[in-house]
Parts: sequence; structure tokens; C-alpha cells
Amino acid sequence: MIFKVLYQEKADEVPVRENTHRLYYEATNERQVRVALKDQQINIEYIQPLEGEHLAYEKRSEDFKVENI
Repeated sequence: MIFKVLYQEKADEVPVRENTHRLYYEATNERQVRVALKDQQINIEYIQPLEGEHLAYEKRSEDFKVENI
């Protein structure tokens, strides 16, 4: 399954929509994504599973690049 991770670059900052970044990960569950990112100094806002029409929409984005765990 592919997960979309919304995050802030600095772990100690309050989330601000304009500063939110995104990553796409292929993993079997959300926990695998969190474990893979735990050593990075980022503030994870939300991890969203993507499937169906939502995944098709995200794939049309020029920033869509899936990372494997």
C-alpha cells in the first residue's frame, strides 16, 4: 500500500500549512512508515493511506515519487 506522509521539516515547530511537505512511501502498514522515519528530525502531521481514485489523483502530481521501505 502507498502512504502519503504530511510533515514539517523541523520537529520543534508548530505545524503551518504553508510549510507542510509530503512524502510517499510504499509499506504494508502505517507503523512501518513511522519506524522508517523515526530517526529523521521531522514533525509528522499525518499519514494517509492512498488507494483507488485518491491514489490515481496523487499519481498525476509532478511531485509523486514513491519511496520503498
